[in-house]
Amino acid sequence: MHRLLLPIFSLVTIPTGAFTTRSSFHSNSQNSILRSTSSPEVDDILKPAYDIETIPIRIGHGFDIHRMAPLEEAGQPVVIGGVVITHEDQKWKDVEGEYVPANSYYKTQLGLIAHSDGDVVYHSIVDAIFGALTLPDIGQVFQDTDPRWKGCDSSKFMDYAYDVMEYYGCRIGNVDVTLILERPKVAGFKPAMKENIVRLLKTTEGRVNIKARTWFERYCKKRNVTDDANDDNND
Repeated sequence: MHRLLLPIFSLVTIPTGAFTTRSSFHSNSQNSILRSTSSPEVDDILKPAYDIETIPIRIGHGFDIHRMAPLEEAGQPVVIGGVVITHEDQKWKDVEGEYVPANSYYKTQLGLIAHSDGDVVYHSIVDAIFGALTLPDIGQVFQDTDPRWKGCDSSKFMDYAYDVMEYYGCRIGNVDVTLILERPKVAGFKPAMKENIVRLLKTTEGRVNIKARTWFERYCKKRNVTDDANDDNND
């Protein structure tokens, strides 16, 4: 069964520059175009020909989704918000019979199919930051055809997004993250995820929130979808 991860965020208000993600994000801007000599350098793709105007609040939206698969296939663990999600073996339907007879179930550790580490939370926040500043999306900046990003720790993308915010004189107002997945369960990992986001964006705990929802219970059961159907492989 292919588990899908979908974070949707909101980042909101910033007193010197602003963003919001679903992953949404706000930022306030006292001087959104401020570029001091001490500001970090950013790539040319993030320097549009037009001015990024000074406005009180900017809002960005970020979204990411990655497929889960048996760890043997994915080649890397499930990492969300910078945290390796340890979990019990999960039931998986092997449609093609790669590991057990076709259409049989077996239990396995899960991993994420991705060019980088597949961290949907970090990717969504980065996309929201770029979006709030009317800049190209994360896929254009960190292309999945570039070998530099193969297996890359996505905290590096977060570090860079922070540098871009700083370059444009902005900072985080608040971040509100909604993570949607069925399994593995992540409730116990949310505090560590929050701590990582606070640290990487150089903000405070009162400006970052993480929520988690399950897809199956909230949507499939209302439509009389069976639990077995939820276990089928769906890309």
